[in-house]
Amino acid sequence: MTSALFAPLPLRAVTLPNRVVMAPMCQYSAQPSGPEAGVPNDWHVQHYGSRAVGRPGLILVEATGVSPEGRISPYDLGLWNDAQEAGHRRLAALMRAQGVVPGIQLAHAGRKASTGRPWDGGGALAPDAELGWQVLAPSPVPFEDGAPRPETLSPAQVADVVEQFAAAARRAVAAGYEVVEVHAAHGYLLHQFLSPLSNHRTDEYGGSFEHRARLVLDVVDAVRGAVGEDVPVLVRLSATDWVEPEGWTGDDTVRLAGMLRDHGVDVVHVSTGGNVPDATIPVGPGYQVPFAARVRHEAGVTTAAVGLVRDPEHAESVVADGEADLVALGRELLLDPYWPVRAARELGADWSLPPQYDRAESLARRDTRVAV
Repeated sequence: MTSALFAPLPLRAVTLPNRVVMAPMCQYSAQPSGPEAGVPNDWHVQHYGSRAVGRPGLILVEATGVSPEGRISPYDLGLWNDAQEAGHRRLAALMRAQGVVPGIQLAHAGRKASTGRPWDGGGALAPDAELGWQVLAPSPVPFEDGAPRPETLSPAQVADVVEQFAAAARRAVAAGYEVVEVHAAHGYLLHQFLSPLSNHRTDEYGGSFEHRARLVLDVVDAVRGAVGEDVPVLVRLSATDWVEPEGWTGDDTVRLAGMLRDHGVDVVHVSTGGNVPDATIPVGPGYQVPFAARVRHEAGVTTAAVGLVRDPEHAESVVADGEADLVALGRELLLDPYWPVRAARELGADWSLPPQYDRAESLARRDTRVAV
């Protein structure tokens, strides 16, 4: 049997060995301050190392701040200084050693920055709170009631954001990442510029669709220039705010995806939501896959689908039926780091654990007692 999910996918100078992607998932586990702030540590080494042993084709390291104020929380990873770059170099090497393509998601949280960790109650940290800071946004519109009022980015500050993404992308490649993803989804800064629900500007970065899309395209151009022509660039989009017709829509996403393709983006990673707290989202298995399928067919761009695709047969059908080129898993890989190997076994594909672990699995399948 030939599995579509376990077929390789060439992207520029990189070839993914299969179509399973570990989606970026924040760990909120870096030091929040001091010289180790934002630096990958032992938690990140074991977390990404164990998933690399499970051998998805691509691992995208969690949303990594391009600047201190761009982090979602003080406990996020960053990539704006040498110490952080050195820590990321170790993560990238761990993944590559297991035959996994290492990638990273670069992000700026905008008005959703300066928050506590989820298991500490989450919530916005006031600018004068311990570990808090002044959040930035396209317009002075808080994310939710009670959140601090954002500071409106000036045109000069917008230009700074573009350069911060470019600088982080250069560091990412220097650290050994072979894929770079720009985070423009889930209500973070670039998504905030895209959506009329959060962007009330009247300058060249607000108003019309073309103006609201300007910052994303500026960032993509800067990142492409920073990483060169051989490195695949992905963009993660929320295909809808789930507030139509007032918010960002599926039609907008298809239109933007075509523009991203023309600006050198290799894959559009299609998610949804996150820009308003009260959206009604019909969550269920594969609920976002139709958006990825629409982007793939109407914009003519390679896509990654994500969102409660848990069953190997379902993931296989997403790729085999042409709904998406890649399937990204999040929580499923937190619960089962070896999901790709289990999926390969169920689908009859040739994909196994590293030899240190595969030997134990082979013995278990033989159902015999052998001293190890």
